[in-house]
Amino acid sequence: MPCLSDSSQNGIPDENIVVMMYDDIANNQVNPTPGIIINKPNGKDVYHGVLKDYTKEEVTPENFLNILKGDKQAMSGIGSGKVIDSGPNDHVFVFFTDHGAPGLIAFPNSELMASDLIEAINDMNKNKKFSRMVFYIEACESGSMFQNKLDKNINVYATTASNPHESSYACYYDKKRQTYLGDVYSVKWMENSDAVDLSKESLQQQYTIVKKETNTSHVMQYGDLDFKNEDLEDYQGEGNGKGSGISPQEYHGEPITDAVPVPDVHLKILQNRLREAPFSDRQAIIHEIEELYKMKEEIRKTMETIVEQCVSSDEQMIRVLKSSADPQDFNCYKQAVKAFSRNCYNLGKNEHALRHVYALSNLCEENIPAKLIVSAINEQCGEDEPGVQF
Repeated sequence: MPCLSDSSQNGIPDENIVVMMYDDIANNQVNPTPGIIINKPNGKDVYHGVLKDYTKEEVTPENFLNILKGDKQAMSGIGSGKVIDSGPNDHVFVFFTDHGAPGLIAFPNSELMASDLIEAINDMNKNKKFSRMVFYIEACESGSMFQNKLDKNINVYATTASNPHESSYACYYDKKRQTYLGDVYSVKWMENSDAVDLSKESLQQQYTIVKKETNTSHVMQYGDLDFKNEDLEDYQGEGNGKGSGISPQEYHGEPITDAVPVPDVHLKILQNRLREAPFSDRQAIIHEIEELYKMKEEIRKTMETIVEQCVSSDEQMIRVLKSSADPQDFNCYKQAVKAFSRNCYNLGKNEHALRHVYALSNLCEENIPAKLIVSAINEQCGEDEPGVQF
């Protein structure tokens, strides 16, 4: 969201910007500064003035893809109705930040599978919806959205916060707000864009800088690298304006000293609160920590039971639970993920559950039928019950 605010300030007309945000931070009851969001310590408000096109229940994978593809009819009557109304001469820049898992990125109440994103990109290419398109994705295991999936000859370039098998990292803990204000990859590219002359820094130069300074995960690049030397201003706007800002060679970002893996954020926040809390409040926080550990163990046992019901041997069970996921059978995987999120744990609201869906992919890659996997999920969690949130 702050990135999109910056896009407007960078000279890109509002009519060319589409903002999707769940919008549950600024006026949240636990926000000590109502109506204000910052994304760095002592930072400026990045919420005021943002034109929100789609919020709350409008933030779905289906709407995201329809907006991206420019499907005005599908978006009629939803939010602002604005779509990416692009053509063969346009440059399209997409920034996404949320949670992720192998082969998927999470929305508040659903999931976008890599196969569906790639299909939409290919559809846009076929229908000449862009000259060049750039994706920046901040999510755990975000490299799995593109690795061995994104064609290298359709003028689409992507960078991700992490490779297909690792977490991304949060940073900038704020004691007043008792939360982390940013994620390392996003912080690094945004702060770089804010400081440099975007007419003198290329996509590749920014990637190199961000990759070097994001030392907590492996920042990756995918797709068509033939235009990686084009200037950032062609995708992010003029920024400080031509002649303003420093050169890429002069830029040195501030080191981040408090990075924490995204799956550990909830626990780390509770531990920080416990350290700062008066004695009278500590028992309640300790109870929250105990409940968090119980929830994580419950999720682990739930997935283990589902796997046990699907496999035919101890060796196969070990293989499914211990191997990294590389989703290929998305028809099976999508059915399993949707059932698990719907009936067990809402993946859009439960980071801990996302850490276990790799096993569902591994079941599919073992050629276990989706019907059997879904049946095991339903038996363990109940059918068509809303997923548990935490």
